[in-house]
Parts: sequence; C-alpha cells; structure tokens
Amino acid sequence: MKKNLSKLCIFVFSTIVFFSWTTLYAKEVLIGGAACETGMQAPLDTPGINGAKVAVKYLNDEKGGILGRPVKFVNLDGKSDPVTVGNSALEVIAQGAEFIIAPCDFDFGGPASMAAQDAGIVGMSLCASDPLFSSWSLGDKQFTLSMWNTTMSATAAEFAYNEKGWKTAYVVTDQIIAYTRSLSEYFLVHFDAIGGKILLEDTYTNGDNDFSAQLARLKALDEEPDVIFISSYGIDIALITKTLREAGITAPILGGDSYDDPSVWEALGTKFGSDVYFVTHTWMGSAEGHPDMPEFVKLYTDYHGSAPDTAFVATGWDTVMLFAQAAEIAGTTDGAAVAKALEDNEFNLLTGDLDYSNAADGHYPYKAAALVGLTEGNPSFLGWRNPENPPAP
Repeated sequence: MKKNLSKLCIFVFSTIVFFSWTTLYAKEVLIGGAACETGMQAPLDTPGINGAKVAVKYLNDEKGGILGRPVKFVNLDGKSDPVTVGNSALEVIAQGAEFIIAPCDFDFGGPASMAAQDAGIVGMSLCASDPLFSSWSLGDKQFTLSMWNTTMSATAAEFAYNEKGWKTAYVVTDQIIAYTRSLSEYFLVHFDAIGGKILLEDTYTNGDNDFSAQLARLKALDEEPDVIFISSYGIDIALITKTLREAGITAPILGGDSYDDPSVWEALGTKFGSDVYFVTHTWMGSAEGHPDMPEFVKLYTDYHGSAPDTAFVATGWDTVMLFAQAAEIAGTTDGAAVAKALEDNEFNLLTGDLDYSNAADGHYPYKAAALVGLTEGNPSFLGWRNPENPPAP
C-alpha cells in the first residue's frame, strides 16, 4: 500500500513538474507594437504592420515560433500622436511584450522605443531613417530597420549628379518632422560635396496645400534647375509636383522613401507621374529586389488576399524576422543578449543586407538603398545603390 502510494506521489509530482515546464516554455513570445494605423503616419506604418502579421504566421507555421515558443503580435494604434504611441507601448509592455515595434519616424516612434528601453527590451522602428533614431538618443537596446538619411540622401545625390548628370538643384524641405528636415540636410551636404550646385533652398509646411510662394521664387531664378529635390510627406508630394508641372517646370523630381506610397502614385497619375525618382527600402515587384521576394509575395497574398504594393510591407516582415533571428542566436529574448546579437551579426533581409554598429557608434545601420523611378504613375526598379562616403550623422 505504502509502495503504491509512493509511486502515485511520484507520478503526480512528475506530472505537475512536466506541465509547469511546458507551460513556462510554451508561453507565447509577445511582440508589441505601437505603430500608427490612423493619421498621417498610417501610410508608412500600416504596410509594415501587415508585413509583420505575415511574418508571425510564417514563424509559427514553419519555424515553431521563436525559441520553440509560439509568437503573438499585438499592435495598439499609435494614432500618429507621440503621446498615444508612448502610452500604447507602455500598455503592450504591461501585457508582457518582449519586443517592441515602433513607428516609422523619430518624432512618432521615439516614445515607443524610450518605453522599450526603460523596460529593458529591444525596440525596433519599422523604418525611421533620421539619425536621431539611434542608440545615442534612445538607448543601447534600440534600433531602426531602415538605412539612415545619410545613406538615403547620398544615394539620391549621387544618382542625380553622377548617373544623370544633373549639376544644379532646387531643394524644398517640408518642416513637418525630423525625417523631412534631415533628408534635405544630408542631400544638400552631399550634393555640394560631389560638385553639385544648389540654386535655391526653400521650405514648405505639410498641409498648407499652397505652393504658390515657393513656385514664384523658383521661377524668379536665372535658370531652371536640373533636378528638384522635394523632401515631403504623404499626398503633399503629389500636390507640389502637380503645381510644378502645371506651371511648366519640367525638371525631374527626386525624393526619399515617403514617395513609396501608392496613393501618391495614383494622385500623380499618368499625366504627372513621370520623371519622378525616389530612394526606398527594397523592390517588391520581383526577385530583383531579393531572391526570396516571390515567396514572400505569395505568403503575403495568401494571407491578405492581395499582393503588397509598397516596400514598407517588407519592413514589417524584416523587423519580426530580425527579432526571431537575434533571439535564436542569443538563445533568449533577454534585451541585452538580443541587442548584442543584433550588433555582432549580419542579416540578409528582404530590405537588403544589414550590419549594425555597436551602441557607442549609434547602432548605425550599414545598408544599401533601392532606387525606383515612376513613369506615368507606375514604378520600376532601377537597382540597388551604395553611396560613397555618405555624410556623417
């Protein structure tokens, strides 16, 4: 009797230990997001959210999750408001998030990464490119998936001067956010450094819906510039371009990744959507962007019911995959260990090969840029570019 009771006790104890162990290690890895699904930031963040959802499904279906644990993604809409972004990040961290996805800009995304840093977990912006989004400003566990504007602007400048032979430029800077201001700043610096001449620097404020004063100053120049660099955001890009074209200004238009927005292409249409070029994160149209792109496009289409139409979709997939790969290398989701894995390794992503510097050097993202041109509102891939000696941040 005592022997049987002893065996029963051992069985019960083993069962409790087993289920306690499996419960602990089967606990979901929660990836929390504070990306913006509404407001002015949504055209950049929402595609990334959609890409992240596909990545989570893929990890669970094909890879057994992260470290053998199922993955869950919860995004709380940041509503294109920095305070809401910060509060959303705090809420998902309170729910147990082990990683944080931040919006595509320092102004909007910074509060989410600050919350992640305070919690000791790794945060990653989907595509913030201002060098303010760095470990210098946000802490040693914070990163951005994007190249910095130093690379983006230098790529645009070298494409203009070296490849197209455009020697003079008119530059318009939208004052709305840090991204648009620094994108122009680094273009101005690099275009001048490689021999270009800036005929006029001008400003614009997003939402003004009136470019007449800037147009008057442009037309008052002694010569029309070879290229017009417009650092703006959202549908205002189309408004400025239309205003220029309707006034008879035929110089090509050049800009950054905010042009990678189908609503902008549609607004430009066949009439105004030609001779427009922009630097972005990858090319979704075929394996030219990345050998794995066709597989990703199929996964995305199966999940969402339509094909991806902007490179920002790939930023979400890559962000989740970076979390997963770094955690597997580190053998843990611990923030310090994952951050070190991100610093010490190179990653092959849909948005290009990525190698981070250490925290002391800002978590600088060494990365190539994709160049795209519009013809009658339709994008085409012009190839990957690595600028020479981009300006220092």
